[in-house]
Amino acid sequence: MLTARRDPAIARRRWSLAIAVTAVAGLCVAIAFGAVTNGLVSRRTPTIALGAPRLVDETSSAGLEHLYDGGFEYAVGGGVAVFDCNGDGKPDLYLAGGSNAAALYRNDSPIGGALRFSSLHDPSTDLVGVIGAYPIDIDGDGLTDLVVLRSGENILLRGTGGCRFERANRRWGYSGGASATTAFSASWEAGATLPTLALGHYVNPVSDDPHHLCFDNELLRPAASGAHYERPIMLTPSWCALSMLFSDWNRSGRMDLRVSNDAHYYLPTEGQEQLWRVAAGAPPSLYTVDDGWVPVQVQGMGIASYDLTGEGFPDVFLTSQADNRLQALAAGPSRPTYRDIGRKRGVNAAQPFTGGDTRPSTAWHPEFDDVNNDSFVDLFISKGNVTNQPDYAQKDPSDLLLGQPDGTFREAADVAG
Repeated sequence: MLTARRDPAIARRRWSLAIAVTAVAGLCVAIAFGAVTNGLVSRRTPTIALGAPRLVDETSSAGLEHLYDGGFEYAVGGGVAVFDCNGDGKPDLYLAGGSNAAALYRNDSPIGGALRFSSLHDPSTDLVGVIGAYPIDIDGDGLTDLVVLRSGENILLRGTGGCRFERANRRWGYSGGASATTAFSASWEAGATLPTLALGHYVNPVSDDPHHLCFDNELLRPAASGAHYERPIMLTPSWCALSMLFSDWNRSGRMDLRVSNDAHYYLPTEGQEQLWRVAAGAPPSLYTVDDGWVPVQVQGMGIASYDLTGEGFPDVFLTSQADNRLQALAAGPSRPTYRDIGRKRGVNAAQPFTGGDTRPSTAWHPEFDDVNNDSFVDLFISKGNVTNQPDYAQKDPSDLLLGQPDGTFREAADVAG
């Protein structure tokens, strides 16, 4: 069983979390679809939404035994990177461990058979202090690399093939830093041979300044030579980022940076969600109310993006405690002015959908995808309660929201299993 348990000893915001993640993003489940259309995908506009897939827990039988654990510095981590590390076309797993060692699992499942994973031990990947990890081909050699976020020095792992990795911080000119890193996104700017990297940091445990409780976020751009990174650009102010996303939000061809922040750690008169303008050759700058930006304050756990309205621009889903937000552009691409359409679409998911606990939910990672192959995009929201926060629901199951022909979503997690 994959579990995450956090037992910090900080009075201001204590955490003790036990979350089963066996069905997160469908990593360790067998899926049996209730409808098959001769294996063909229709090219016609879909008109009928299919029912929920059936998800069966195969974590233990698949050979996955892993525990994410630790104190406060690991309370908002526990990520899983899914990628093909040996070129066989099967998704392999790299699991964060918090105070325990991270783990790399190779997918040895036979085609059409039961799931089977093999643990691969190596000093380069068996890292302690890992909060999360992201797969990306940094040097463009066709082999997937890993950006490993840690409480302490972050590590860039260069893939060398066959599920093997080597530390590449020095090779790419990255110091790794020393603060807790909880968010990441990457983009390629025009003409660059290395991607631009954004790293979001969390609470500074030694700060008692209410105006600056968080480490500053960073933007890494490649040097003019293209072979390594320049010194990080600090993205100030920073408000304890939990998620980041580069997005061409107005289809201008420029990838700006959306940052979702934890409202527990900033003053309501100061902090908010952020959108940074990241123009090639220019320093990053924040969009403000003068640009049309509307301040929003949430416990910004996660970001997912998809064009749900069909207007050609990506809508943005933000998870939080209690109300989640689904934001769409209010007046076209000329200004970053967003309106919330979450309640109208049925994705607010503010309380548990079953179990009788009416207290607010605690939502984490969201993901848009078509889980039942009916050509309507669906939304998965992972949830997990902080057991010593009595104001929030204790029994808080994750949501599987199936897209419908009218653009709304319907809960199906209970039916899916």
